[in-house]
Amino acid sequence: MALVCLSDFEAYAKVHLPKASWDFFAAGADECCTRDDNLMAYKRIRFRPRMLRDMSAMDTKTTILGTKISFPVGIAPTGFHKLAWPDGELSTARASEAMNTCYIASTYSSCSVEEIAAAAPAGFRWFQLYILQKRNLTERLVQRVEALGFQALVLTVDLPYPGKRRDDIRNNFSSSASLPVKNFEGAFEVKYGLPPGAIDCSLKWNDIYWLQNLTRLPIIIKGILTKEDAELAVKHGVQGIIVSNHGGRQLDGAPATIDALPEIVTAVQGKVEVYLDGGIRTGGDVLKALALGAKCVFIGRPALWGLAYKGEEGLKEVLKILRDEFRLSMALAGCRNVSEIGPHLLQYSRL
Repeated sequence: MALVCLSDFEAYAKVHLPKASWDFFAAGADECCTRDDNLMAYKRIRFRPRMLRDMSAMDTKTTILGTKISFPVGIAPTGFHKLAWPDGELSTARASEAMNTCYIASTYSSCSVEEIAAAAPAGFRWFQLYILQKRNLTERLVQRVEALGFQALVLTVDLPYPGKRRDDIRNNFSSSASLPVKNFEGAFEVKYGLPPGAIDCSLKWNDIYWLQNLTRLPIIIKGILTKEDAELAVKHGVQGIIVSNHGGRQLDGAPATIDALPEIVTAVQGKVEVYLDGGIRTGGDVLKALALGAKCVFIGRPALWGLAYKGEEGLKEVLKILRDEFRLSMALAGCRNVSEIGPHLLQYSRL
């Protein structure tokens, strides 16, 4: 049977992935309230479509940090793609390059940054960074990433400690998995991930200045959910913000990202670009996020479902579906290009 929407890919992945791998990808923190609300929040938003707008010419292209992409959907950083497909992040990089969009490679990749860059040499790539207690390891990784042509650093700030993901604990996942973080191969003697306490839990706003002194790359902050932190991010000279709750994997009870987005867009006053991840499942969801001020959205779990289906080809199919659904939603709402998308398109349901 043909897979025609992202939920079809989800159903395929759930059946075909090993249970522990599926649970790792699907997991939210604690009772999964935030993970689930990332999805439900979109269903509370309705469109106010405009008619007779001449939809004979459509354009889904946009730019992020000055680089043109074919449509405003990129691939969010997620770890250990080899759990979904044998060559892991290499397929992810190739699919992103083929679809002319942005791929944010994870610190927790199961392929090295060198392998990712070689797999898709013309790809548009950012790198998601955790700052480690061993700052010299972070410094060397930033230097490698910059030398390889990655175009931005995405600093994740919502993980001083990992959230409690119950299924991973039940599955004893960290003890049973054999997936080291390839970017730190040989630096730690663990067979899965990084050792407890490897990520620097003492991180403060002034550490952004430390990172800026290491690199010429623009810095994007991932994990912002409040206007107060958005204002601090601007004050500290970042170039972008990703509104994110880590897919509901950190603080359970945090807001859905689409609900947090408007106050952050208002707070930054256009001084930095604002992006969003979490809960995107249809092209209509993409349109809603852009209408509320996101410049681009990034998909996490759906990218893994695409990999689980057919690797590079499966992920390309997921991206094509979102691109085509987004274009159709634009047309039916009366938007010929992304510049015509705005809050006037939306209303909130009383349901």
